[in-house]
Amino acid sequence: MITYKTPVDEYNFLLHDFLKISQQNVQSFSELNKDFTTEIFEMAGKLASEVLLPINRIGDIEGCRLENDTVITPKGFTNAFKKLREDGWTSVDCEKEFGGQGLPTSISILLGEIFSSCNISLTIYQALTHGAYGAILKYGTETQKNLYLPKLVSCEWTGTMNLTEPHCGTDLSLIRTKAEKITNDIFSISGQKIFISAGEHDLTENIIHLVLAKIPGGPKGVKGLSLFIVPKFIPNSDGSLKERNNVKVGSLEKKMGIHANATCVMNYDSATGYLLGEEHKGLQAMFTMMNEARLGVGVQSIALSEIAYQNSVIYAKERIQGKSFSNEGQLSVESKPIINHPDVRRNLLDQKSFIEGGRALSIWVASLLDKSNHLMDDRAYGLASLLTPVIKGYLSDIGFEMTVVSQQIFGGHGYIEEWGMSQFVRDSRIAMIYEGTNGIQAIDLVGRKLNSDGGKNIIYLNELVQNFLTEYSELEKLNNDFLVPLKESKKNVEEVLNFFISNGLKNPNSALAGASDFLHLLGNFCIGFMWAKMAAILFKENEIINENTFQEGKILTGQYYMKNILPKTNYLAKKILSGDKIIMSLNTEQF
Repeated sequence: MITYKTPVDEYNFLLHDFLKISQQNVQSFSELNKDFTTEIFEMAGKLASEVLLPINRIGDIEGCRLENDTVITPKGFTNAFKKLREDGWTSVDCEKEFGGQGLPTSISILLGEIFSSCNISLTIYQALTHGAYGAILKYGTETQKNLYLPKLVSCEWTGTMNLTEPHCGTDLSLIRTKAEKITNDIFSISGQKIFISAGEHDLTENIIHLVLAKIPGGPKGVKGLSLFIVPKFIPNSDGSLKERNNVKVGSLEKKMGIHANATCVMNYDSATGYLLGEEHKGLQAMFTMMNEARLGVGVQSIALSEIAYQNSVIYAKERIQGKSFSNEGQLSVESKPIINHPDVRRNLLDQKSFIEGGRALSIWVASLLDKSNHLMDDRAYGLASLLTPVIKGYLSDIGFEMTVVSQQIFGGHGYIEEWGMSQFVRDSRIAMIYEGTNGIQAIDLVGRKLNSDGGKNIIYLNELVQNFLTEYSELEKLNNDFLVPLKESKKNVEEVLNFFISNGLKNPNSALAGASDFLHLLGNFCIGFMWAKMAAILFKENEIINENTFQEGKILTGQYYMKNILPKTNYLAKKILSGDKIIMSLNTEQF
């Protein structure tokens, strides 16, 4: 039986020791003490483990079904979603003006992790809604904000993101969906969108679709895209609902995983749409939602890795198989639990070090967004933008690997559906694909993000790392195990960046050939930086790290990452420096 326990101590360490959240010069954050965060994490964990987790397997087996133009979600989902909504979990970091609680993004993503661990399919409905909320908050008129935002905050209405069409995914310049102008801000929307998560369901009374479309006569390519609010039911000004709009689900996709989240083909047949933002600037507005979604995907990957890891540990402690050697080299007389075998421990430490380091990176980037939103910190926003494809791409790549590791620890039982590991593997696989494939994230990172604003964001990251190395250079406990590996990894990053500068302009393929490897290199390096920062805090604030404590466990896990995982940056750098010659030399017939 799958179980889940909220890692409250871990969360509190990150918020209060790592981020020092109450000291971030944001007035509303100053009252966020450990007692408060402990209470909300324990409450969220109780709801997740008692309400969401029991229906997770049911959702996987039943999936969604389409009846009379309505998607019926699995047994228990409507009540669970109602509970999430009524208890206020959908409004945590939304503005108080629209019914939110005004808490930091860094707390919100940890709550998202809790709920995603226990039921990712259900959590996606709310996560996309939050993205729609963010887009309307930033680009909507006052009338649109007042009409839609309170309903989206409370999740009385949910939201979707409509980009992909049958003939185009990443290349949005090929979009064919049309928006014919009726009045200055009302349009008739016609076209078809595919792969629309939560496009239709029975969880709420209305669904607010954000749809990319082209206004005839506008600029060609992506410069001609505009964004529209297309509700399932047309609302009155007071939020009551009128007639159903001309938008319907055409079919449900049959998928490898996340069966309980409705992935829809959506048909727009002269549907009423309302312009969001300016004409022909829709992609800019949609990126608000896309960037939030990409950070969310990284958190989802940590979430599924976490619950898979927790259950792997339980299984490894209980599964008796094979004799083991003691630290003195003596072979046991009787068979022992598999956690005594070095290879199983290696697998568990791969998981543990990635999860804790990746979570620290996610919450650090979330704190950058908090600084940007509340303190108007442009450098923080720029760095968060740079690291968004890393959060999405690297964490989902490795997160999937970690669910497979759990499956391996379970052995044959990991391949059997009733033990739950195979569902985690299947559910996590989509994270590498949706919200922009990880190959696209890598291209975005190398082709656009590195050079954005003259490269000042990657320079800023380098400065932060160098300042850290300088600040703690005399902390002897930190040096060999953390600072030295971080310095070596930093050299690998700099070497690759110099290669891109020297060769990328003359031959873009030389950089693009190594884009995915660089995304992994930078992700690996950033998590190493997080582990060094966490270790510095622990050593600085604790004169002695006692055995069998939370602190000692963190230090040992960090040491494992720095010695066993971080050196991969050297290998990745060598791959990148090999360039594109062989990759581009084969003609298409040779593949």
